[in-house]
Amino acid sequence: MRVWICCSVNNAGTINKNNKLWEVPEEEFDEVMDTNVKGTANVLRHFIPLMIEMKKAEGIIVNMSSGWGRSGAALVAPYCASKWAIEGLSKSVAKEVGQGMAVVALNPGVINTDMLSSCFGSSASLYQSPQSWALKAATLILNLTPADNGASLTV
Repeated sequence: MRVWICCSVNNAGTINKNNKLWEVPEEEFDEVMDTNVKGTANVLRHFIPLMIEMKKAEGIIVNMSSGWGRSGAALVAPYCASKWAIEGLSKSVAKEVGQGMAVVALNPGVINTDMLSSCFGSSASLYQSPQSWALKAATLILNLTPADNGASLTV
């Protein structure tokens, strides 16, 4: 009997411009929530039924979170709230999927990306590149099993 392993990595992410919550325009707040929360939820709603249909399959779903989805930070409250939502969504959906599947929230750590530059400016270059991060992340993700269901992990 051959067992297939299906993996979905959900990396919907945008951030608001640095601002106090009450100074973030409604449209910008909505864009962060729509992308980060609804984007992830829509992928889950589409792929989980397909993964469940595959009777002889293990399914691993990785939802990208953030350290700020576990601690919070000033001036990026909408982003933090959206990533807290990903943590809660992941833990809740983990309780809903069947045996042989796992849903995890993954904090990638601090990576030198355009989003980081929007918050940290030129000091973002002090952090690891996406290329060096990808090697570590791939190893972690490829070693996930259904026993990791509900976990909040960090690369």
